[in-house]
Amino acid sequence: MRVVLVGEAMLELSQDGESWQLAYGGDTLNTAIHLARAGVDTAFLTALGTDPFSADLKRRWAAEGLDTSLVLADPLRNSGLYAITCDAAGERSFTYWRNDSAARQVFACEGIDDALASAAQADLLAFSLVSMAVLPPDSRDALLALARKVRERGGQVTFDGNYRPRLWPDAPTARAARDAAIALATIGLPTLEDEVLLGSTNNPAAVAAHWQSLGCAETVVKLGADGCRLPDGRIIAPESVLAPVDTSGAGDAFNAGYLAARLRGEAQEQAARGGHALAGWTIMRRGAIPSRD
Repeated sequence: MRVVLVGEAMLELSQDGESWQLAYGGDTLNTAIHLARAGVDTAFLTALGTDPFSADLKRRWAAEGLDTSLVLADPLRNSGLYAITCDAAGERSFTYWRNDSAARQVFACEGIDDALASAAQADLLAFSLVSMAVLPPDSRDALLALARKVRERGGQVTFDGNYRPRLWPDAPTARAARDAAIALATIGLPTLEDEVLLGSTNNPAAVAAHWQSLGCAETVVKLGADGCRLPDGRIIAPESVLAPVDTSGAGDAFNAGYLAARLRGEAQEQAARGGHALAGWTIMRRGAIPSRD
């Protein structure tokens, strides 16, 4: 099974005492790295700059087993940057420098036609609301067209409604983009907190019903520390309650654990438990995509 994820990747600064560690992150990138580590044939479609930092990112992703053949180069722009700060409970907040990142112009980069033709052959295509938010409107349409081609070929499409209010002019615009993506998805991975911020209900069952009414039958609602709600209504809680060091990337890790299990043919309940386990490992370490240990 070949998986292609689409989105933005950035340099990441995370605090360790009085020092700052330089790594990388981005919601769909985090999921892609976890999938590659699990042995899934995974490629990432994005754009980086031609600067030394971008070259180092691409090298490090390849070392993780990620297929970088769909990582395009923008000679005029560099990678975005974000910094993570955490409170005493491990809850994170972000500061971004991404307004002119290369990933925003990926659909205008040289080589995009070949990259899209390759991505259209994926067995599973995955993207998020952040993937859409960083793109100009015509590129969002191109991303949805790619998802439609994958569906028409009989492939699966996974969508995560990861909402970052600062990336959108207003919530109605974000909701319209979200719903357009849901209508093309076969696996939905919304987070209840995001849905509430978007002005939707705080009822997990109602969230699932909305997504399923648009055609996304396999909708798993992520509930943070409470676990997740499966499509049949069951709540699957994590194995144990943890005191997180850094919650960055928790939802992305859950996505990877869930998808890897489903690609192996495991049932939804087992896939959810796999997602919880990987998310639990991630939040006990610093950074959105901790190094393997």
